[in-house]
Amino acid sequence: MSEIHFIVEEAPEGGFLARAVGVDIFTEADDLPALYAQVRDAVHCHFEQGTGPGIIRLHISREEVLAA
Repeated sequence: MSEIHFIVEEAPEGGFLARAVGVDIFTEADDLPALYAQVRDAVHCHFEQGTGPGIIRLHISREEVLAA
């Protein structure tokens, strides 16, 4: 596996949730720098050494509301 993709969303109670696409990995954190560390740690824990991806891609989605 050369890459792994995560969908990142803002949590309703604050912070961020990250779910891997096609792999059973989920993590959360209070801010983006902490989430980056959590995602790396989760990926390293999920795969045996030498079998994990070389690239982690985060697709960050946010909902923003504007007054009309």
